[in-house]
Amino acid sequence: MVPSWERKLLSEGEAPDPRFTLANERTFLAWIRTSLGLIAGGIGADAFLTDVPDLQRELLSSLLLMMGGALGVAAYRRWWASERAMRSNLPLPLLGVVGLIGYGVGIAALVLVAVVLLSS
Repeated sequence: MVPSWERKLLSEGEAPDPRFTLANERTFLAWIRTSLGLIAGGIGADAFLTDVPDLQRELLSSLLLMMGGALGVAAYRRWWASERAMRSNLPLPLLGVVGLIGYGVGIAALVLVAVVLLSS
């Protein structure tokens, strides 16, 4: 039995070249791996930065965990939007999540630098 979301997607437009669909899936999986890396980093920061004050450790950990979760959701939305665009012969959507991840990683790095400088 085909899920309703899949039926909805397949009923739109025409099937794109399978190479494009497979490339879209590989991109989705790359975003998911990045999401899992951020989540693992958040868990690792909370578990192993024991010499760091609780507030700083929890801030860094929470930031990484929230970014990982947001990226996982954004990866699915991006995959769906790209697949719909390809089936409808429309331009691919822009990556709105890039700013979130770019700034988020930058902020996490600054927090980590502050943690390192303040703990030494």
